[in-house]
Amino acid sequence: MGPWPPLIEHPRVGLVNTIRRDNITQSQLRMEIALGREMVDGLLLVPESSSAEKRPAVVVVYYDAETGVGLGAPMRDYAWQLARRGFVTLSIGKPNAQIDLTTTNKPRTDPYLGPADKAVHLQPLSALAYAAANAHTVLAQMPNVDPDRIGIIGHSFGGKWAMFASCLYDKFACAVWSDPGIVFDERDRRKQNPSGSVNYWDVWYLGFEPGAVADPKNAGPFRKLPSEGEPRTGAYKALVEGGHDLVELHALMAPRPFLVSGGSADLLERWPALNHSIAVNKLLGYENRVAMTSRDGHNPTEASNEQVYRFFEWCLKDSK
Repeated sequence: MGPWPPLIEHPRVGLVNTIRRDNITQSQLRMEIALGREMVDGLLLVPESSSAEKRPAVVVVYYDAETGVGLGAPMRDYAWQLARRGFVTLSIGKPNAQIDLTTTNKPRTDPYLGPADKAVHLQPLSALAYAAANAHTVLAQMPNVDPDRIGIIGHSFGGKWAMFASCLYDKFACAVWSDPGIVFDERDRRKQNPSGSVNYWDVWYLGFEPGAVADPKNAGPFRKLPSEGEPRTGAYKALVEGGHDLVELHALMAPRPFLVSGGSADLLERWPALNHSIAVNKLLGYENRVAMTSRDGHNPTEASNEQVYRFFEWCLKDSK
């Protein structure tokens, strides 16, 4: 997938504005966290507290930062709901997605491939993971955050992002991956796996050809399935044809706990893929580090989100 550049030890953070929402302070930030030291928009939520004790925190990743704080699609407001439960949260979108607090129905912006008009040497999913790792540093360096109790969550595209970030950066204490597609799957999602969206072969995930120039406005639509004659490309081609799958990525989480909040992309049939991570944890002397829940449909529900929040409370509060 390409080597990461050095992580940014002290990312620059600029404050754009601050507002009060109930008992939570919401700050709009500009943070130096992406490839090429790109500045990325984020929304920081800090719940009111009379205690000087450092808090657990969660990075929330999605197409845009606003959705995570409750200003976008419903049931994806993880940052807001976790802040209400006492967590410091940082919601970030793709590096090329700018914050607009006046629009609640967020259009999806151009895909992020890396710095625009630059040659790409890092697969986009890995580049996003790199940005999330630097976002972890932003949180870890805040005086009110416990750097050892920072998790990450994302849904769908954000679930893929959270999965790669947490597996590739071991300072995330735990992770929730909401219906990302936890294994490679080339079945026809229109017939065999409806709404699966397990399209890692697309150029904005793992299918970018190294050395080509990032042109997000001409990245193209979703590609056809490899089984429909579309050739595999990029790191996806090398991984699949080399006999690899994402279970090898999952293993990097051990012994840190993770939850797969499964829906239509990660049906219960995915559970056997997690046996590999369970075996790795057992080898290291750990149990109860791998969890999976199931719901109907791709979209999160109140019940599935409640499971998510309880998972973070168990990992980041109860285990202190």
